[in-house]
Amino acid sequence: MIVRTTSGVVQLITQPDHAQLARAIMERCQPLAANSRRDRILLAIAEHDNGWMEEDAAPTVTPATGQIADFVTLPIQARQAVWPRGVGRLRDPWPAALVAHHAVTVYARFRGDTQWTSFFAGMESMRDSLVRASGLSLGDLLADYPFVRLGDLISLAFCTGSSDEQRFGAWTVKLAGTRVVVTPDPFGGAAIPIEIIARELPARQFSTDADLRDALRDATRVTLRGFACGPAS
Repeated sequence: MIVRTTSGVVQLITQPDHAQLARAIMERCQPLAANSRRDRILLAIAEHDNGWMEEDAAPTVTPATGQIADFVTLPIQARQAVWPRGVGRLRDPWPAALVAHHAVTVYARFRGDTQWTSFFAGMESMRDSLVRASGLSLGDLLADYPFVRLGDLISLAFCTGSSDEQRFGAWTVKLAGTRVVVTPDPFGGAAIPIEIIARELPARQFSTDADLRDALRDATRVTLRGFACGPAS
């Protein structure tokens, strides 16, 4: 779950919805247009968070704070279980390998943490088996993967509302108001419309998971809109 706090309310966006938005954005990415595996990469982008469906369907509260547990604060075991589940749902080994590599990439900061050792070993083994099954190479994977991460970062910047600059490879991504500015511009000067549905609740502490889920039944659905663009747009 993505939890966005603004003006006395919290807005909840599911991880699969964020991933679908990432795909919609990257459909307009010009460097991806010439890639012979474009459709398979777009599938990986769209499905990279499908393993979160179960967690997002039953959101929980962090007991120590009374706040909604998001994709960062959810307990380690739950965060780790998301990825093999999501990879296993993809029948084409190439998108599946890209998603497995995404899991390894986004949690790289935990490499030295013993609680994550078996996670990395398992996801890398899964990734490597899928690459072999695809008939392609790890080099091909490393060439295609940046499109997955770029779409993820653009969508996350918008969905979280964070103005922190993010970097990956040659790109920087930064939210400025309702515009996600990507440098260098992958959109050929176009401003790409962004739109996603969020559930909105008053910002408060929740005593239990049941308290949160009761509140969600009365949540207002709101549409968040903006643009992704290059620095000159």
